[in-house]
Amino acid sequence: MSLSLAQAKNNVLSGLTVAFALVPEAIAFAVIAHVNPLTGLYAAFMMCLITAMLGGRPGMISGATGAIAVVIVALVVQYGVQYLFAAVVLMGLLQLLFGALRLGKFIRMVPHPVMLGFVNGLAIVIFLAQMPHFQQHGDWITGRALAVMLSLVALAIAIIYLLPRVTRAVPSALVAILAVALLTNLLDIDTRTVGDLASIKGGLPSFHLPDVPWNLGTLRIVFPYALIMAMVGLIESLLTLNLIDEMTDTRGKPNRECLAQGAANIVTGLFGGMGGCAMIGQSMINVGAGATHRLSGVVAGLGLLGFILFGSALIERIPLAALIGVMFVVSAKTFVWGSVRVLGKVPRADALVIVAVTVVTIFTDLALAVLLGVVISALVFAWQHASQIEVSTRTDAQGRRIYELEGTLFFASTRNFQNLFHPRDDPQQVIVEFGRARVMDHSAIEAIDTLAERYQKLGKRLQLRHLSPDCAELLLKAGGMIESNAAEDPHYHLADDRLG
Repeated sequence: MSLSLAQAKNNVLSGLTVAFALVPEAIAFAVIAHVNPLTGLYAAFMMCLITAMLGGRPGMISGATGAIAVVIVALVVQYGVQYLFAAVVLMGLLQLLFGALRLGKFIRMVPHPVMLGFVNGLAIVIFLAQMPHFQQHGDWITGRALAVMLSLVALAIAIIYLLPRVTRAVPSALVAILAVALLTNLLDIDTRTVGDLASIKGGLPSFHLPDVPWNLGTLRIVFPYALIMAMVGLIESLLTLNLIDEMTDTRGKPNRECLAQGAANIVTGLFGGMGGCAMIGQSMINVGAGATHRLSGVVAGLGLLGFILFGSALIERIPLAALIGVMFVVSAKTFVWGSVRVLGKVPRADALVIVAVTVVTIFTDLALAVLLGVVISALVFAWQHASQIEVSTRTDAQGRRIYELEGTLFFASTRNFQNLFHPRDDPQQVIVEFGRARVMDHSAIEAIDTLAERYQKLGKRLQLRHLSPDCAELLLKAGGMIESNAAEDPHYHLADDRLG
């Protein structure tokens, strides 16, 4: 896709804004993971650049994330950073396998209430992640230092919200960062800066194989961490992809994104990075500025590398308050405020899912939160549909009892299904019509088989019509007492491999 001059400028400026926002996040997550800050910065640079070029969602930003950092703490503390690099490489291989098997499409099966909970939870996490910046040596800053910092945060927020009313020629977040930095340096205002977190000066990352024993013992150590990291990374990346799809009214390619995430993590592990995934905050900054081309991610990645190699002295003088203000706005814009207003209007089960996913995302981890939300939604769906299987009966001219089944027959509705029939009261010939019913799983086939056996014991003949091919196994079990009209069986397609 070709870019106009205006679009190119917009993507370049947005990419630079994202690069600024990546610095403190990468350092903070490296500290959480007990690794060198450059390990986080290298991961952010490589993840951002590779996924921007190869990924399935132009405009989405990847880097070192808190979701990955909290998983790897125990591995680093117990075994050291080299085992982390091995786990990151294996994480990438697992993600490549996930993409090669074309499993990314199934992220579209995540219910909307789970998406709302995911977005709201991460918005709160982004907000809470700024709180440590108000601490120094483990203590909260107070007095004049706190007043100055809060004033600068407020100034950054005001610029971000007010500048678009005057002009949209440049991203307001970039102007806010530069304006606050210029103000503090010209007036020699004493406030915390990026340099107070860590030095970002470094060279190019170098290739090296992880210095670990290449044996089954090492695999047993790193595999559990790699698997969790791979799943957490893919879930966050694919849900972020879905969110940007909705924002831009376009459609990304989840399977391609899985492959890109895997390739990026393999390279990251081989070049001394801590691994990562998509970042909803930086992605929101980028897409919110209208930058939905790959160029923005490439500029962000190269910009971050430029900071490490050449611009560390300048970047370390940027006030943390400016970047905190940007992330506060991102948090506020990410949170779906409408979901709070509708909690009392949507079904109670959906409200429960939204709240549960939000809370679990904040206090534990994203993967568990999404899994919990999907399980709750699935159980509610099963409970509701279990009671929606019905039957109407009639007797035809030949004296046969006709049961016309309607609804979905699956594991949760099999008991209700059995209660719809009265074999002892039925005539010798019974027909069950499945034209308006759906047979969904093996439990349903077993239920039909059990029904056939009930009629068989009474010496009665049961005929099934309009069954799906899934029930062919039933004919072998029921023998001659069952007849099925296979020629009229419908075909049901439960998944489409062309998705994604």
